[in-house]
Amino acid sequence: MNTYPDSVRFLYSLGNEVRAVKFGLETIERVLAELGHPERACRIIHVAGTNGKGSTCAMLESALRAAGERSGLYTSPHLVQPTERIRIGGAAVSESEFSTAFDEVHAASEKLLARGAIENHPTYFETVTAMAFLLFRQHECTRAVLEVGLGGRLDATNVVVPELCVITPVDYDHESFLGSAIEQIAAEKAGILKPGIPLVLAKQRSEAEAVIQHRAAELSCPVFRVADEPPIDVDTSESGSEIHWRDMSLRCPLAGAHQVDNTLTAALALTKLGVPREAIENGIAEARWPGRLQRVATSPDIILDGAHNPAGMRALAEHIRHFYPHRKVWLIYGTMRDKSIGEIADTLFPLAHELILTAPDSPRALDPRALLTISGHAKARVASNLTSALEITRREAAAQDVIFISGSLYLVGEALTLFVQ
Repeated sequence: MNTYPDSVRFLYSLGNEVRAVKFGLETIERVLAELGHPERACRIIHVAGTNGKGSTCAMLESALRAAGERSGLYTSPHLVQPTERIRIGGAAVSESEFSTAFDEVHAASEKLLARGAIENHPTYFETVTAMAFLLFRQHECTRAVLEVGLGGRLDATNVVVPELCVITPVDYDHESFLGSAIEQIAAEKAGILKPGIPLVLAKQRSEAEAVIQHRAAELSCPVFRVADEPPIDVDTSESGSEIHWRDMSLRCPLAGAHQVDNTLTAALALTKLGVPREAIENGIAEARWPGRLQRVATSPDIILDGAHNPAGMRALAEHIRHFYPHRKVWLIYGTMRDKSIGEIADTLFPLAHELILTAPDSPRALDPRALLTISGHAKARVASNLTSALEITRREAAAQDVIFISGSLYLVGEALTLFVQ
């Protein structure tokens, strides 16, 4: 039996999740068949999209739990530990549960390899996806919320026949895998749709909506649009939102104006699932989604935000403009080599009075000196790592300043380890 560190080391040996992505469902379908089809053990809400997937999933799961469901939640990536990806009843699975599930999936994979039924061991993401299904079955979850990893159509999670599909806003990200046009990306996201299964559709770009609606019509999927039921009243603050929608008073504790649409998407989905109003209100109010506009320190405020694509950066920039127009803004920024940062730099960097460019602790990290050459920022400087960047702010930032740490979920994970763990 593998220990938890053994399991994690083996998973990492399978390669980076994005770089080692293998589109196609044949391998995971055969692994799940070998395991007795755990993906069929509970009802599934399947969530795709570019931005807002994780927040929406967190709100959905929290409300299901408030309604008395034995809930499961599968999300990616993790911020600190892989166990975060699989949650039962609101809590991450234990290290022992994680390693036991890994052993079972690994053993099934080895049997299939020996028989020649699969050509290669399942990828990191395929393996952990199968582990999630096993643990949902083991814990007798009644409903589970499943976040798509990348795309939708050929994503390893797309082996389920859900009771409800949800598509959050579609935007540019992972273009090298999903296509360079919004229509192409939307077609991949719409790949989660199944014949006759209802779809809750968040507000979309018109070109994305046209593609998704066309696919839904082909499959006779009822479509419920968030755009058709606007809120009656919205009050946003730097720490969350109060939303009056239908006969509900929804208090979203997640910061950012973009969370209003995520809240409405979750609430509409929950009504279609028959969740009572009180559970929807209480569940959304108790939802937690770390690393997204999360304040982890005060005097000065330090706020983490894993905005790693253009849409996420636009949301972060709007939050800074709206709530911090009269404060000195520090930005600690680090990203990966596979990210296109042109639009991000143009959108976010000008809002920082002080810009510190650094590198997440990852072999895929972009050298901050390369960022410096394209930043165009008069007060940009380089720090070799997050600890060095924070040392600069400790020396120079005033108590009334605000410090944002953003650019990569890897960097946010490092910050969470320093400030929260």
